Amino acid sequence: MKAIIVMGVSGSGKTTVGQLLASETGGTFLDGDNFHPPENVAKMSSGTPLTDQDRQGWLETLARIVHEADSLTIIACSALKASYRRILAEAEFVFLTGSADLLAERINQRTDHYMPPGLLQSQLEALEVPENTFTLDIKKPPRELVSGIRHHFGL
Repeated sequence: MKAIIVMGVSGSGKTTVGQLLASETGGTFLDGDNFHPPENVAKMSSGTPLTDQDRQGWLETLARIVHEADSLTIIACSALKASYRRILAEAEFVFLTGSADLLAERINQRTDHYMPPGLLQSQLEALEVPENTFTLDIKKPPRELVSGIRHHFGL
């Protein structure tokens, strides 16, 4: 395995868990949000949900990164729909999930992210819960989540 995508809606802890997993395994962490084109960031910053068309080039960029990875690469990426995950299919997925209340609480505590709290509902509505994907409940602390990921993938 050369790539793991830590997926879930905003506030699920993708970045926190991904960074910790990379730190513990010597892998490389990439925040998928950093690969959005400026027009996507502007839309999200203004509270406008992205369309599938908006996401297409972004997902293709991430898929290219996954394909070209020559060592363990961990990417935080929402990967909300099955069609998005098909584009990223060379990677393994970890789905971080939790209650809408906990997600909203976490988003409201953030001060350093362009994703406004108002877009959480649109993400929850767009989310197609993955089947046959390693899934973890975000009520657990990040270190426990990472331990579960390492055990599951033998890292």
